[in-house]
This record gives sequence, C-alpha cells and structure tokens, in this order.
Amino acid sequence: MLRFLFPRLTADPARGAELFRWVVGQTRAPHWYVAGGMADTVDGRFAMLATIAALVMVRIERDGDSDPETAAALTERFVEAMTAEHREMGLGDPKLGRTVRKLVGALARRVELWRLAIARDGWVEAARNSAYGGQERSADALAHTAAALRDLWLRLDATPVDALAGGRIE
Repeated sequence: MLRFLFPRLTADPARGAELFRWVVGQTRAPHWYVAGGMADTVDGRFAMLATIAALVMVRIERDGDSDPETAAALTERFVEAMTAEHREMGLGDPKLGRTVRKLVGALARRVELWRLAIARDGWVEAARNSAYGGQERSADALAHTAAALRDLWLRLDATPVDALAGGRIE
C-alpha cells in the first residue's frame, strides 16, 4: 500500500547495492586491521564501514546536485545493513530504532569530519577521529590509515559519479 501511495519514499532495494558492496569490500581489506591496527571487532568494523562510506558521500557531494539519489541510496543500504546486523545480534524493535539512528548519526558526523579534513588536508587527525574514535594508536598504524584513506580518496575523486554509483571504482 505504501509503495502505491508514496512510490518515491519506498526505495528500490537494488539501488545503491553495488556501491554499498564496494564499500563493504573496502572495509574488509586486511591492511586496516593489520598495518592500521584497527580492532577486528564489531565496533572496529563499524568504524571502518562508516569512515569509508563517509568518504564516498563526500565524493558524491563534491559534484553538487549531479546525482543526489546516489548518496540517498548508499544511506538506505547502510540503514538496511545496520538494521539486519543488529537484529541478527538479538536487538529487538524498541531498542533497534534508537541504535540505528545513533549509527546513522555517527555516519553523518564522519561525513562532516571528512568534508573539513579534505578541504584542509587534515588526513592524520581525521583518520584518528573517524577510524579510531580519537583513541591513540601507534604512529605507524595512524600513518598507514591516514595514507590509505588519502589514497582511497584520490581513487574516489578520479572516478566519475556514474561509475561511482555503480560501484565501479578503479
């Protein structure tokens, strides 16, 4: 019924799926957890997922209004994934909504952080705050993560939005 009444408010589940799969694939790269010292925990994996998704969103925004649906689709897939994962961990409906809203808020804070970091070339501090939650890491781990995120940004920046929307990032 809602799909009939509000067709634009009920997203196509396939929209943004390839891009979200690409983001998840980047999140799973072992170098984040080995050389970058990221904790291989639910929180550590979430931090990497939100960090990489935020970089992608900043890249999409950079082209202005050329494709606002791509950022919306990525956010929708993020919400679906967080909802499914937390249900799987046993979270019930009353608490699930609050938890997912907090996670989306964490993503939004990272988007703002990366907007500023990219504009000011502040990769190290942004990596510390986005990936590690401001916690100290070894200088080598932090340098690795900051450099890897900057390299990832350069790849995203060189990718046309239509290829980005399809999850085709070189």
